[in-house]
Formats: sequence, structure tokens, C-alpha cells
Amino acid sequence: MFVSVILDPSGVDSAKQLTAVLMQYGFTKVQRACFENSTLNEKRLQTLKKDIDRVTDYYDVVRLYQYPVQGMMAITELSKKQWKRCMLKPNGNPPAK
Repeated sequence: MFVSVILDPSGVDSAKQLTAVLMQYGFTKVQRACFENSTLNEKRLQTLKKDIDRVTDYYDVVRLYQYPVQGMMAITELSKKQWKRCMLKPNGNPPAK
């Protein structure tokens, strides 16, 4: 599955720890606070979330974009030490002209 991670750390120490965790899982840095991995499976993703939770504090925000998850795109966010998930399913209608 493809996973993109966007970081909004509260400080330099959090940023370094989060980056180290992502590098352990084979993520590549594509922009300043954006990392991507296209070979992550569901089991490794769950372990990654636990490791992210371990190194973050209350003020850090981490957002994960995952595709495909049950044929949909999932956006998962860690904010204020709580995980929230939003599932987006594709719209079968073409864009209006």
C-alpha cells in the first residue's frame, strides 16, 4: 500500500525522532515535512503508528494518507495524542463540465 506521512512537530527534538522512526520503516523524504513509502503492509503500518505514538507529545500532529484501504483512501491523523481516521470512497461520477 502507498503511505504518505505529513509531519507538523512541536519542536526540533520531535522532528528528529519522527524522522528517525520513518527512516527505519523505509520512508523517503520527498519534501520538507513529507515522507512516502509504497511498500508498507497493514501489519507494519500498525507497528509504525505505535512507534509514532511513542515518540510524539501532545502538541505534535502527524497525518497519514493511505491507499488503497478496502478500495478507498484513508486519512489518519494523530492530534493531541489521539488517532482519528477518515475513509474517502471514489465518486463514480465524472466531473461536471
